[in-house]
Amino acid sequence: MFPTSFEYHRATSVAEAVAMLGEHPDAKILAGGHSLIPAMKLRLAAPAMLVDLTRVAELKGVTLGDGVATIGAMTTYDELRFAEGIADAFPAIPEAINVIGDQQVRAHGTIGGALAHNDPAADLTAVFLALGGRVEVAGSSGPRTIDGEDLFVDLWTTSLEPDDIITRVILPLAADGARSAYRKHAHPASGYAVVGVAVAIEAAGGVVSKASIVVTGATSKPTHAAAAEAALAGKAFDADSLAAAVSIAADGLEINGDPYASEEYRSQLIKVLTRRALEAAMSR
Repeated sequence: MFPTSFEYHRATSVAEAVAMLGEHPDAKILAGGHSLIPAMKLRLAAPAMLVDLTRVAELKGVTLGDGVATIGAMTTYDELRFAEGIADAFPAIPEAINVIGDQQVRAHGTIGGALAHNDPAADLTAVFLALGGRVEVAGSSGPRTIDGEDLFVDLWTTSLEPDDIITRVILPLAADGARSAYRKHAHPASGYAVVGVAVAIEAAGGVVSKASIVVTGATSKPTHAAAAEAALAGKAFDADSLAAAVSIAADGLEINGDPYASEEYRSQLIKVLTRRALEAAMSR
């Protein structure tokens, strides 16, 4: 099927893109297009205009410094996973990107597009939340920052306003080193996460000071496995505390089921993948 007719505008700056979105309320941002274009071809989406951000240079690039990693929203998956220092600082990022889609998706999909789209089975949304990320946003009301905990609202829904554009993704650098990991069970047909689990652990003297465990694929949005996080906090980061956390990893979560994977199956996958991700983080 072909999409409905639409106008196309290639922006050259963030200000220009924000202005176009303000002038055309039915416009959509093109930030990679691997989700939007298929939806348009199926006529599940029918924007009157596409505002393409591909040529906006200020939305590109990755830098590490002053205790944070700053990532331009239009940085592609491949650019991000191969950026200097990213794999060392955030092992979960390349682990997630390695299992996203195919080579074409990784070459053109963008970090900002993934976060703004908020697919319930996305990979980087869980990693972003586990790593304590936040986004900088430009819009008609001016620039602002949205904490990751406030960004994701529900299925394909965020707290972004219609004319908002994510400009940068900010990730804090862990003071005690990089203990993060991502593990996923992919749907054999689509490659999307049936369940994915991202973990980030901060530990001092072998004792967990902060544990972040985020589930994707099984819930309507990336969601903290709060019971497992609480089970690890203040405990020695060892096999016993890991086992205790894994046993309750699915507790308190509103888990979705479908013909491929029931709620019970996804609950078990959450435990299995939480164990695998925590073991990977523990080994670092």
